[in-house]
Amino acid sequence: MTFLTSFSPSDLSLALPFESLTIIWIALPFFVAFSIYLLPRLDRILTLGVTLLSGLYALVTALQANPLNLALTDSFGVTLQIDGTSSAFILTNALVTAAVILYCWRQNKGSFFYTQAIALHGSVNAVFICADFISLYVALEVISVAAFLLITYPRSDRSLWVGLRYLFVSNVAMLFYLMGALLVYQANRSFAFEGLEQAPIEALAFIFLGLLTKGGIFVSGLWLPLTHSESEAPVSALLSGVVVKTGIFPLVRLALMIPEVDPFVRFFGVSTALLGVGYAMFEKDTKRMLAFHTVSQLGFILAAPEVGGFYALTHGLVKAALFLGAGNLPSRNFKQLQQQPMATPLWIALAIASFSISGFPLLSGFGAKVLTMKNLLPWQVIGMNIAALGTAISFAKFIFLPKGGQGTTKPGFWPAMVILLGGLVLANGFYYEAYSLKNIVKPLLTIALGWLIYWGVIRRLSIKFPRLLEQFDHLIGVMSLMLTFLFWMVMT
Repeated sequence: MTFLTSFSPSDLSLALPFESLTIIWIALPFFVAFSIYLLPRLDRILTLGVTLLSGLYALVTALQANPLNLALTDSFGVTLQIDGTSSAFILTNALVTAAVILYCWRQNKGSFFYTQAIALHGSVNAVFICADFISLYVALEVISVAAFLLITYPRSDRSLWVGLRYLFVSNVAMLFYLMGALLVYQANRSFAFEGLEQAPIEALAFIFLGLLTKGGIFVSGLWLPLTHSESEAPVSALLSGVVVKTGIFPLVRLALMIPEVDPFVRFFGVSTALLGVGYAMFEKDTKRMLAFHTVSQLGFILAAPEVGGFYALTHGLVKAALFLGAGNLPSRNFKQLQQQPMATPLWIALAIASFSISGFPLLSGFGAKVLTMKNLLPWQVIGMNIAALGTAISFAKFIFLPKGGQGTTKPGFWPAMVILLGGLVLANGFYYEAYSLKNIVKPLLTIALGWLIYWGVIRRLSIKFPRLLEQFDHLIGVMSLMLTFLFWMVMT
């Protein structure tokens, strides 16, 4: 196996050491995962150390002027690409995983938990630098196994069923994806992403079905609410903060590489943003509401692929903070929480995250929403503004919960919040150009209108959507319908 690096002469001094650094960085999490069983007393330290190195790597790559391309084989198109979009997703993975490790620091998690967490972390990183379909397939399959083992970590009957359900749906989706990848290779004798442009339409349909399901997009993502809501809080934070983005990232990269793919990605962005927020507005369970809103927010990433990295970073920090916060509430039922004041510090943490995801200034959610809205096509604007309004309505449920009560949080909760909420404040400086009068007024009006609708309408309603399509025996049927729909889209 040879390693070939594409770079300009001016980048020679940076590219050579960076090639070796990248290969070491990819392999390190898996080496540490196997080493944890030999050094069980160092499991937390080793795991946290790897996540911090990933964060450093993301910051270094973000400063590179040109993308780094590594060709891992001579002729099969097996390549890695590290660019600005990769850096944002990798940084998200590093911060969310570090926060989860700190959250679990004093909760007597065994070495097995940290082994799977760091293996998951490394596999997610691998996805974010893949530029070919076969490397991506391998990384996604490892993610499925590691996520399954984390979901089933409590070993309860419920967790085992939820984990098996997740694994079955994921594996079926990846079978479709693999057929698409093989069709790309048959047409081009290469697995490179660019080959999708010359591949038959069946390849696009199969690959999209696999990635849409893996990423929890539109009706293909209806496996997600149960999986994320029934997992332990730190696992939910990992799943919603980073794992589902492994299905999103390839779609973003394909949209940026192949102009013909861009409209498909944007369409599913708007569709899933509206579907998820429609469920989230009326959901009475805290964790299910957050899970449905993950579906919706993934749509914002796809709606404007060129700036999806920044939105992914903001969403990952927010959703991890909210799932960890929800895990410290005395109940999952919003009606019960309205009658039981929570401790003020916990309310502040939930409120900051809710303000950010609603687009409030001074937090990175504001800049991410402004940047996304500026990069929409005209036909997307109405739908995405409705989704933004629905977001403000949904998170009014957290913001207007009563505070001033008594309660304790898990020992690692506040160190995790320092990373996640601190990241929301610091990331606010990534797009300081957003702070114009027009840009500030519009989100504030949207939030105010959302709060009015919540108090005047939503809070008084008791609507419960049927969970028919979420049932296990219907999830595969939904895949079949989506495949038919994808064939219709690519043919027309």
